[in-house]
Amino acid sequence: MTTSSSGSFLDRPAARLLALGVAAASLALALYINRADFLPVAEEAASPQDTAYQACIDERYEGIDQMISDGVVNETQATLFKSRAEALCRATNPPQ
Repeated sequence: MTTSSSGSFLDRPAARLLALGVAAASLALALYINRADFLPVAEEAASPQDTAYQACIDERYEGIDQMISDGVVNETQATLFKSRAEALCRATNPPQ
């Protein structure tokens, strides 16, 4: 089968190469847009503020848990104390 000079551009090999190029570019773009789904995410180092915030929370929660085990407060009070402790730690050491 030969192509005549009056044939459509879509029947020519150049059109097929162009279509292949568009498909490859589309695939590359889709992979680039979704690269976070394919590549592992590196762990970010904790900043000093995050470390100070976590230390504050751990210290406060430990005290509240000790009060629960000693029977000084009940679970409802402990929940309130923990929310207040979190607010205090956020105010003194805002996490990033």
